[in-house]
Amino acid sequence: MLGWAGFRAGPGGAEAPTRMLPLNAATLIIDFAGAGPIVTGPRSAATLSPRALWRHGVAVGLTPAGVSALLGTPMREVAGATVPLADLLGAARAEELAGRLAEPASWAARFGVLERWLVAAAPRTAAAGSDGLIMYAWRRLQERERSPQEPERSRPGPAGRLTIEALAGELGVSRRYLELGFRRVVGLTPKTVARVARFQRAVHALSRPSATLGRAVACGYADQPHLAREVRAMAGMTPKQLFAFVQDTGRLAH
Repeated sequence: MLGWAGFRAGPGGAEAPTRMLPLNAATLIIDFAGAGPIVTGPRSAATLSPRALWRHGVAVGLTPAGVSALLGTPMREVAGATVPLADLLGAARAEELAGRLAEPASWAARFGVLERWLVAAAPRTAAAGSDGLIMYAWRRLQERERSPQEPERSRPGPAGRLTIEALAGELGVSRRYLELGFRRVVGLTPKTVARVARFQRAVHALSRPSATLGRAVACGYADQPHLAREVRAMAGMTPKQLFAFVQDTGRLAH
C-alpha cells in the first residue's frame, strides 16, 4: 500500500481535461460525484481525456502486492487499463465501499472508514516464493538513486543508477528471470519500471516550490536533453510544461 489522499477539483474542474502521468502503481479511485469506483493500472505513457474523469473523492495507491491482496488479481491484469472496481470485487462490494466513504462529513472520518476496510479486506499473509522476489525487485527499482557520497548497496550503473543487471545479480537470478517475472506479476518490464520510477522522481522534484530543471536532471538523467526527450516521450510535454502542470495540480488536492 502506498497511501491514500482525498481530492476535489476546483471551479470549472469538470470541464478541464484529465492527464494521467506515467506511474508504476495501480490507483483505486472512488469518485463521489461521478461514475462508479475504478482501478487504473500502471502505465509507461501519459493518457489524456478531454473532460475530467473524477471530481471529488478518494484515491488509494496500490503496489503489486496490494493489488493482489485487496483485489485478488495480479497487477498485470490492470496494466495500461482502467477497470471498474465492480469487475474485480463484484458490484455489491464496490458499491458498499463507495457508499461508506461518501457518508462521512470529514476527510478524517472517511480515511478512518477506508483504513478499516483495507485492514479487513487484505489477507494477513505476505507474498512468498517467486512473486515475493519480484515484488521486492519492484520496490528496489522505486528507490532513489544513490548520490556519489553514499555507499553502494549493489553494483550501480552511471551516476549511481541501479541497473537491471545489477539488480538481478543482487537477487541471484538472471535478467531473463526478472523480465519474465515482471511481465507475470507487474505487467511491465523491469526496464520500463525503472524508467517510470526515474520519471516519477523527476515529477516529485518538479512539484516542489523551489524546483529547478537541474534538480529533475539529478533524478537519474544523463543531462538536460536526456530529460527533455524522456519527458516528451512519456508525458507529451516539455520539462517546463511538466513543471507548470505538477505545480498547478498540487493546488487541486485536498
